[in-house]
Amino acid sequence: MKKVRVLVTDDSALMRKLIPQMLAADESIEVVGTAMDGSFCLKKIEELKPNVVTLDLEMPGMNGIDTLKEIMRREPVPVIVFSSHSTEGATVTMKALGLGAFDFVPKPKDPSAHMAEVARELIAKVKAAADCKLKPRLLNGLPTKPQKSSAPSGAPNKIVAIGVSTGGPQALEFVLSQLPGDFPSAIVVVQHMPEGFTDMFARRLDEVCPLRVKEAQSGDMLQAGRVLVCPGSRHIKVKRLPLGDIVVLSDEPRVNGHRPSADVLLRSVAEEFKNQAVGVLMTGMGDDGAEGLGAIRKEGGMTLAQSEESCVVFGMPKAAIERGYAIRVVGLDVMGSTLQAICGRNTGEMSSGRAVRAGN
Repeated sequence: MKKVRVLVTDDSALMRKLIPQMLAADESIEVVGTAMDGSFCLKKIEELKPNVVTLDLEMPGMNGIDTLKEIMRREPVPVIVFSSHSTEGATVTMKALGLGAFDFVPKPKDPSAHMAEVARELIAKVKAAADCKLKPRLLNGLPTKPQKSSAPSGAPNKIVAIGVSTGGPQALEFVLSQLPGDFPSAIVVVQHMPEGFTDMFARRLDEVCPLRVKEAQSGDMLQAGRVLVCPGSRHIKVKRLPLGDIVVLSDEPRVNGHRPSADVLLRSVAEEFKNQAVGVLMTGMGDDGAEGLGAIRKEGGMTLAQSEESCVVFGMPKAAIERGYAIRVVGLDVMGSTLQAICGRNTGEMSSGRAVRAGN
């Protein structure tokens, strides 16, 4: 079996020792070299031809962002960035993902205390990165500050619940930028991302999308034209109340190894909104959200899965498709227009659509 060749780049001598130790736990991974800064990293990529590069973002000289730009310009290699938990760290991480980094792993404040947990996450992401098909950036030419139109009045006609993981930041940015500010439905997003990063992620989406985007808080109203992003390390559910529909956050145990979990959100939307629910599973590792998508289909809602060729990692959508829970498989390039078509339909059309789909 061919091993995954990894180049480790970090200005910290300790991390250049610890990261190879973490990866050594998996026999299918081989660390072929280390680099102390961006210049060395670029030279060693040419010499060693790694399958995956791990990249520290905070380095003297050529920093991580400049290094990443050069990697993507010269000969793209999947890059997993290491990021600090600080606000500045979250900001630069979002920038790295926007520039084409495959994913990120938060740097533990005490590496020795959380080494096993970080090692599991890093190994999984390195293997997924080695298997991924690097996507050309879909976001070139998008307006950075779109005009925000006034939101539709009245309750949303549907609730769109989106579950996404690896490759999600770019994919979500692309899809949401295709939706108008007067989109008639409410959107709730579970993006697998740690605490401290989702607020910056939501702000980034709000900057580049016509919709209004914010990190969710318990009690936030579900409103047409509004996107609520679940905070890292929390679960999110929806609740129908006489005075309006809201989201509720919780610290319940992890589901499918995740908190937030897409399954928790999707099951909640199915239970509360029945045939007004629209479930979407996008690029990501594992199978989180598949059963939740099945719950929405069972209640008569619409379910979408992102197509394999447009996914960075075809894990979550694949699981739902294989179990028969995805009514439609949709490419990323038409996901926005598909959501507009679905959310513009009236109840009669949805009812007839369910009858046809049930006979498939």
